[in-house]
Amino acid sequence: MHIPAKVNFEHCLQEWDGFGINYVETAQTPDYRQWPQEYGGFSTLSEEQRQQILQMIFGEDGLKPGVFKMFIDSLQQDVAHVNHAGIDQIDQNNYDHQTTTAWMRYFIREGMRITRERGGDMQGICTLYGPPAFMTKTKQIRGRDMDPQYETECAKYIVSFAKYMREEEHIPINWLSIHNEGEDFYRWPEGGMDNNFTGGHDYNMYWSPEHVASFLPLLKAVADANCPGLGVTPGECTGWTRFAHWGYANAIAEDPQAMKALGLITSHGFYGDGISETFSNSHADTGIATLRGQNPSLHAWVTSTSWKKMDARFAQELHRSVYDAKVNAVIPWAAVQLQNGWLGGDPNPGCAFSVKGDGTYTVENGYWYYKPLCRIGQPGMRVAAASCAYTPCSIIAFSGKGTCHPDAFAVINADAEGHGYTTLDIRLVGEAKTYAMYRTSSREKYVYIGKINATDNILTMDFPANSVTALIATE
Repeated sequence: MHIPAKVNFEHCLQEWDGFGINYVETAQTPDYRQWPQEYGGFSTLSEEQRQQILQMIFGEDGLKPGVFKMFIDSLQQDVAHVNHAGIDQIDQNNYDHQTTTAWMRYFIREGMRITRERGGDMQGICTLYGPPAFMTKTKQIRGRDMDPQYETECAKYIVSFAKYMREEEHIPINWLSIHNEGEDFYRWPEGGMDNNFTGGHDYNMYWSPEHVASFLPLLKAVADANCPGLGVTPGECTGWTRFAHWGYANAIAEDPQAMKALGLITSHGFYGDGISETFSNSHADTGIATLRGQNPSLHAWVTSTSWKKMDARFAQELHRSVYDAKVNAVIPWAAVQLQNGWLGGDPNPGCAFSVKGDGTYTVENGYWYYKPLCRIGQPGMRVAAASCAYTPCSIIAFSGKGTCHPDAFAVINADAEGHGYTTLDIRLVGEAKTYAMYRTSSREKYVYIGKINATDNILTMDFPANSVTALIATE
């Protein structure tokens, strides 16, 4: 049976900022002197190996991401180094932005160098992983609640990090994000006196919807006063269901000052197959639509999402972020991970590169299934309308109009192994008739499989189970 499908490059949807990359370094240690955590694992590799990975990500034949994320850990300031009260008074000598971030900075700095050498560019977002201990009511790393007297100091902490990255490291931070899954009050016992810093938790602090809404204009004011050109975001809930239905989108929409300050909508995109306390269960754009209703120009980014089992279903999850959540960028969780580097066992063990800790690394299937999508969805393109009348198959399409990039689309067949091939009749609306094809499957790692011509604007092709096939217009 032939399955009908369609790609319409003339029907352009949202602007596309790019698929992204994230390197995580210091995420859990409460005392860096006792445990200098380096979760990404670059410190265990040779310079030659590090450059191999960097080329596979940022190089001409690599992923070519368009956006990146950096974390601001909780260890870069102490109570003895607090700034004066004015929002325009930040003393960069009050911070240590170097000790706990060396390999994250190296990763992004080198990534920017390689990207610019090939004529590309990226946007960057930095996320407050959690404030320093003294800014919380309990004066603990991972304390649940903000001490109100340090609201402005917390905003300065975020801005100072971005200022350092821009001015000293020449890393283009564009966006400031308030929190990392700060909506998840389940992570602390009732009352918040215990920081519950065992069992695998990373840095965090609880941010209520009202707190996020009130903090947005403060953060924007501090940014404008000290490092102009930075936009602010509402932080990153675990998923879009929580962002909408736990009150975050409404709290911002109902606060004129928060709406005025808001520059980018952000959330993680973790998804569960049912209702649970751990994951949200929908990619619907409900909260995004609430805010775009007041400001249609707002872009939205998924700033972390699972690599799942590093197969075609991972790619299908990205499809849902693009077409259901209607976002403008997607950044998966840490792309490079040190095996056994996460206290309590990694809840998201999928990745692109697995570092073994013995001076070796492997390229994981996650890399190969991510590559077809990254390469066709370059910054400045537009998401194009696409459909397929078979639920296990999805199509992600990008229009190159107005850019130097060709029209392109990817067919994702998330059927389980053993289902064989699915035949699609894809009706194409656009100028190109010939497409170059690259495929990742259980037996192929982003291999060139030739060219195919559309006949009467119909492209008929078999797609194997558990595969992602990129088709790039050539003429």
